[in-house]
Amino acid sequence: MTSTSDTGTAAAGSQTAGSQTLARGLRALELLAEAERPLSIADLAEQLGVHRSNAYRVLRTLEQYRFVTRDQAGRIRLGPKLTVLARGVAPALHTAAMPAVTELAYALGMTAFVTVLDADEVVTLVTVEPSNVAATIARNPGVRHPVDRGAPGHAIESSLTAAERTAFLGGPELSAAARQAERDGYAISRAEVIDGVTGIAVPLRIAGEPPAAVAVVHFNLPEAVDDVVAAMQEAAERIAQSYR
Repeated sequence: MTSTSDTGTAAAGSQTAGSQTLARGLRALELLAEAERPLSIADLAEQLGVHRSNAYRVLRTLEQYRFVTRDQAGRIRLGPKLTVLARGVAPALHTAAMPAVTELAYALGMTAFVTVLDADEVVTLVTVEPSNVAATIARNPGVRHPVDRGAPGHAIESSLTAAERTAFLGGPELSAAARQAERDGYAISRAEVIDGVTGIAVPLRIAGEPPAAVAVVHFNLPEAVDDVVAAMQEAAERIAQSYR
């Protein structure tokens, strides 16, 4: 016969196991979003710090709900269902941004995207890879990195008030990169997030939405940086005007 205390212990253990499984699933999605290429099950297990069999169980659940897919070689990538979820994050901003970001990407021949601030990280909300160029840089929705790395983070930080910087970043002072972005009106980073990749970003502030930035990434720094920045600032203005 099971005692009350035994039942409570079993329930607590079940909740702990369930929370751990959920945490692993969520971390797996983060790892896949951050990866520059599809991952093998061995890669995923190693990065999760678990046995391959545990990683496989996480994978099967994510596959069942179509959050991830596997190619013919068995390598894992994010599934298209995540695009639907992404639209639920700041949906009005997503809707307003997509046309302007698409036009920007094709006009410049660069991957263009919008990032938003999430605590002390920036998260990609909308991204477009143009098909009118020979090669582009992948930037999946949901990719995140610390706010102190990369042009989008510097641009966002430059747009924050002292009170916002204290609330989000723990102190009122601007970093050197954000101070430069504040002076220039845009931020440039080289190999801060991905080796060999240059990022350019301008701030985007819309009342009621998280601090954001419009950004592009390219293999090299464009010769006409001023023209690129002007196009990005125009895109940011269009997004703000289209926002409802």
